[in-house]
Amino acid sequence: MDKIFVAKRVAKKLFETEAAVDGALVEAAELMSEMLKARSDVNTSLVFADDVQVKMMEAIKALSEARTAMVGVHTELNDAKLRLGIRTKMSGMDKPQEGASREQTIMREAI
Repeated sequence: MDKIFVAKRVAKKLFETEAAVDGALVEAAELMSEMLKARSDVNTSLVFADDVQVKMMEAIKALSEARTAMVGVHTELNDAKLRLGIRTKMSGMDKPQEGASREQTIMREAI
């Protein structure tokens, strides 16, 4: 099989995995936000479910470490691609192009 097709297949999975880790990090952060808001909404003490908040922060930290590891994987795979003599950019597979306009992020007001 041609090296370029194999590299494109791996790149596609890499981009999907990176997006999945980012998505999980977003979901975890939103869950943390909802948990903190829920505690306030039911008017409980700050110590209520504090152990759960600590575990959630550990999960977010682990996801952040996974994201950092994926950045390392990306770099290593790029180096491997060059060692194989593949000079083609592996873009165009749902990966944002550099310089492309990004959708504006809308922030919600926390009450």
